[in-house]
Amino acid sequence: MGFFRKMFGQGGADRDTGTIEPPAATPHRVGYDPKLIDALLSDHARLGAMFERIGKSNKTGDYDEVRKLLAHFKSSLQAHILTENVRFYTYVESLTADDPNNARIMHEFRRDMNAIARKVVNFIKTYQACDFASRTEREQFAKDYATVGGLLEQRLDSEENDLYPLYVAT
Repeated sequence: MGFFRKMFGQGGADRDTGTIEPPAATPHRVGYDPKLIDALLSDHARLGAMFERIGKSNKTGDYDEVRKLLAHFKSSLQAHILTENVRFYTYVESLTADDPNNARIMHEFRRDMNAIARKVVNFIKTYQACDFASRTEREQFAKDYATVGGLLEQRLDSEENDLYPLYVAT
């Protein structure tokens, strides 16, 4: 029993009831990472290049490549968003916790950025399943690609110009 208590904290089998007690909860705070912004900016460059390759594959009519790139783009975008939500937003929101107005603004910004991300992911899901067999599908993809490209550019520019400067060591 000592091994499990060392590995998993104070929790263990209750000798009287045989139930498992969870270890005591400890507050978790995300700390400042001086390399985070560079990593996020690097993600932006990779995501931008990947999105451009999707457009080029569409123009050449290589729709198998379009679907493959969409799948890769989706997983890369979701990993980026997860990193932002867990490491960036959590940290910056903790900096504004004592300031209700700034906390509200940060929450709204996070919500807006996630709404854009949902639109991008919906675009990806739609066209991952598309066979591009008809001219109408191909034309609609080109229109949606341009729209999503604008949304993506808006999101990345907002993050780089408005949000990332807020990430400072305390």
